[in-house]
Formats: sequence, C-alpha cells, structure tokens
Amino acid sequence: MKRIVCILLFLIPIISHAQLNFDKSSKLDYMWMNVGNAGFTTGAANFTNLVFSPSGVPFIAFSDAGDSGKATVMKFDGTNWVNVGPADFSAGGATWISLAFNPSGQPYVAYSDIKDSGKATVMKFNGTNWVNVGTAGFSVGGAVYLSLAFNPSGEPYVAFDDYINAFKATVMKFDGTNWTIVGQAGFSAGLIYYTCLAFNPSGEPYVAFDDCGNSCNTTVMKFDGTNWVNVGNAGFSAGATFYTSLAFNPSGQPYVAYSDYGSAWKTTVMKFDGINWVNVGTAGLSEGMTQYESLAFNPYNGQPYVAFQDAAHSNKATVMKFDGTNWVSEGNAGFSEGNAEYTSLAFSPSGKPYVAFRDSTKDYKATVMYYNFPTSINSNEESSLSVYPIPATDKLMIEIRRQSSEVNLELTNTEGQELINQKMEEIRTQIDISNLPDGLYFLKISDIQMVQVRKIIKD
Repeated sequence: MKRIVCILLFLIPIISHAQLNFDKSSKLDYMWMNVGNAGFTTGAANFTNLVFSPSGVPFIAFSDAGDSGKATVMKFDGTNWVNVGPADFSAGGATWISLAFNPSGQPYVAYSDIKDSGKATVMKFNGTNWVNVGTAGFSVGGAVYLSLAFNPSGEPYVAFDDYINAFKATVMKFDGTNWTIVGQAGFSAGLIYYTCLAFNPSGEPYVAFDDCGNSCNTTVMKFDGTNWVNVGNAGFSAGATFYTSLAFNPSGQPYVAYSDYGSAWKTTVMKFDGINWVNVGTAGLSEGMTQYESLAFNPYNGQPYVAFQDAAHSNKATVMKFDGTNWVSEGNAGFSEGNAEYTSLAFSPSGKPYVAFRDSTKDYKATVMYYNFPTSINSNEESSLSVYPIPATDKLMIEIRRQSSEVNLELTNTEGQELINQKMEEIRTQIDISNLPDGLYFLKISDIQMVQVRKIIKD
C-alpha cells in the first residue's frame, strides 16, 4: 500500500528551557533514539501519522490492525505512549488516516470510513471521547488519500480522491453545521493519488497530488476564493511521481517532495519561485529508490527536511536536510532497525526531528524515533543573551552576558543558506545586515554549553 504523509507545520517561535547534560565525546550526543519503547502499539499499525500538538506533545494516529483496522490516537506522556481517549474509537475500519490540531489544540482525525462505504469521516477528541464532526461518511462517495488541515480561523478542511467524481480531487470544509464543497467537486484534470493539503501563512488552501490528468506528474493547486487554480504549470515534475508531500517554508514558499520516476524513483524536492517550480538541490537526492516521502521545515532555521523509506539502506528510514547547497543525511542513513513503512516526519518545538513509522522488526507495530542533538539551553541562558533591535534595518547587536569562550554566531535565511558565520570575540558583537533583502532570518548563538536560535526580522 502507498500513502502520503502530509505534515502541516506550525511555526512556533519558542526557545526551549531544558538543562543540557552532554559529553561531546559521547556517541549518544548525535544519534537517532527511540521515543519510549519501539513497537509500542498493541497490534500492527498502518497509516502512521505523527503530529506535535501546539503545546509540544507528540501524537500519533494509525489504523490498528489488532482490532479490525480501527482508528487509534496515542500521545507520549514523557515516559510512555498512552491512548488519547478510547483505543480503536472509529465505528469500523479506518484507512488513509490524517491527524491535525485545531488552533486551540484539539486533535482531529480524518479517515476513509470502511463501515460507511469508504466515505470520509472526521472525528475530534472532546477531552473524554472521540465524537463525529458533522455527519459520519459525509462525502457523496468513497474517499481515499485523505489529508486534513485547519484554516487560520479554525475551520477543518479535508482533501481526498473522490470516487463519485472519477477519482479526481475534491476538498470539503466544515462550516460548523455541515461539510460543504470548497469550489468545485472533482476539480483536478484527471484522477489523482496522494493528496496533501496545507494552508499558506495568508490562509489560502493549497493541495498537491500525483496528477494522472497530466501523466501522473505532480500538480499543486490553490483556491483563489472562487476556483481551484494551478500554482505554476500543471504536471510540473520531470516525470511521474508518488507520495507527493507539500509544506511551506517560514516565508510562505511552497515546497513539494516526492518519489521521482524521472530520477529512478529517488526523492526529489522542488519549490515554487513565484513563476516556476525549480529543484531544491539535485533532483533524485537520495542514494536509491524511496517511498513514503514526508516533508517538513525545521522551525528554528527554516531548513527543509525529508524522511523516506530508503531502498539503498535495506528499506530502513532515512532523513535528509538541505544545507543550502546539498542534501545531507541527518545522522546515519537507514537508521531504523528494520523496514520502515508510512514514514511521518515532524519537528518538536525545540527543533528536533521526529519520525514515526510501521516497524518491521516489531511485528509492524509503530515506532517513533528522534534525532538526539543538543538544541536546548540552560534555563538561565535566555536571559543572558540579548539580540537587538528587532526588527533591524542595517545593524544587529548581539550581547552575551556571561563568561564563555568560543562563542559562535551563524545567520541563515529561510532556505537554510548560511549568510554569516563568525566567532564572538567580545561580549558585544555588531553584524552588518544592510546588504541583505528584507525578510525573515535565523540567528544561532552557540558554545560548548548552549545553543540558542532567534528569529530575526529585517525591514
């Protein structure tokens, strides 16, 4: 089975305040580690979908093969993975599960509802139980490849492959009473696979999919308030694609990742430059064939990351990031113990990448892993650092008010490109940003004891 994992990234300008305790010579400093126990679900897990709540808690939704494929949601309580409400809460089997949080932090799931002829159903957790949002099975016909997202005002939207409309793309939203069509039903040129729905920072809904009306290449469309219109050319990828994943960088630029037939089914990432879709780094960035692409942006430095099942590494999980020039592995390629299916990537508020997957070494139960590197700071560190003025126009002052040595500062743009990298020789250092375009940047200050990242606005 094939499935897209769509991550709607919530950009959270948070500095984490956890004590750093690490020995730089330790192998445990930089490695992928389990979150709780590996294979923590009761039975085999399909359609694993990992999302962080607005408060920074990891949640995972999946179809539970241990109980007729019903939907279950779990969260990590700091020690164990625990059920959110009753396990297996859907009325029947649930496939193509998509998890998202509304702006107030309430979890919702969308799925193809086997008990209701494969139609779309959305449920939310009311603090005690999972309850239907509107009518169960609200789509006119069967719905697969579901992708759930919220607009800024908190309305849930669902995109799906619409059986009743020749397997074309349809998007619906819940208006508080009913699920209604957004624009036209079946608006794509032909049948589609792997829908991925996300909102740009302006609140416009975008949907990406593998577009068989255009040779099964990737197409991205947005709703202009009346119609669904193409973003750039329809079918812009070099060849047919699978597992298309859509995400926006911090400045609102849309990116897609997919398995690329034009590059021997390796992973390719592209971005829209305002006119055309262009490659981010090299097309076919992975070593070999890939599946289950999941794209997300690091909330601190704006770097794009992509997770996938990696055939070059025995179908284990690999995560790569774009350093401004090249795609490089985050930690070891193929870091999971065995085959990793339905890979789903998300970032913690402290900027650490987490990946959920169906784990072949644990009877296909769910495992979540994170990349362990020191991004947190001592609770006293934030008050010891000042960066001003923000917004800045020409000069930026960095002041560190504590004893330290070998302090380094690095300024990057939203694409992860390094613009400034220098040592702080004094407690106050001024950098010249007058030649940089207006916009959002990320300033990282680090030494042997701490790492801090601040958002910088230049105008």
